[in-house]
Amino acid sequence: MLDVTVIEDPEAAAVSLDPIRARLLAELAAGPASAAMLAGKVGLPRQKVNYHLKALERHGLVELAGERRKGNVTERLMRATAASYVISPLALASVQPDPDRFRDQLSARWLLALGARLVRDVGSLITGAAKARKRLATYALDGEVRFASAAERAAFIEELTAGVSALIRKYDAPGVEGGRDHRIVVAVHPTLKPTADPATDPGVEVQPAQEIEQ
Repeated sequence: MLDVTVIEDPEAAAVSLDPIRARLLAELAAGPASAAMLAGKVGLPRQKVNYHLKALERHGLVELAGERRKGNVTERLMRATAASYVISPLALASVQPDPDRFRDQLSARWLLALGARLVRDVGSLITGAAKARKRLATYALDGEVRFASAAERAAFIEELTAGVSALIRKYDAPGVEGGRDHRIVVAVHPTLKPTADPATDPGVEVQPAQEIEQ
């Protein structure tokens, strides 16, 4: 079972969002189970559960984990193909966000568009790498910092931008044969408080986002 996988197909996305099928998917992410076992957990007839499992299997969201005999019946044990799923913007390709349509480094909506493109691109790369049975070279950094003031935050953003831009100038090798382009995305946003309503959280006053490209 994969840790996380991406759903790119619109029909697969629709199947995964059905409340009953989403519940079955969650149960199978916890461990293999048969239709009869699941029926007792979700309160549906076994035949109905089988119907939903076939739909999930058809779209690659669940797979056969094994079989076992129970009396005169052979039960199929199914499992989820991943512990968790991310729906790619490709599932809504005609209305997916396009960060190239506008550029505003201080816009939270532009940051959201960048995040959507990140999910789309990395999801497609993972799919391609899996088909080719190759390892995908990526890197991510995640952390938190507490700023004493808005001025300190602005100074941090300025220094961060200058530092990353300097690194890009140092290592960028356009036109070099055998090289490979990589996208760099740097984002800063307020940490969401566990019980906070984003509409009333004072941290939403400014949400700076940076995408640094040379």
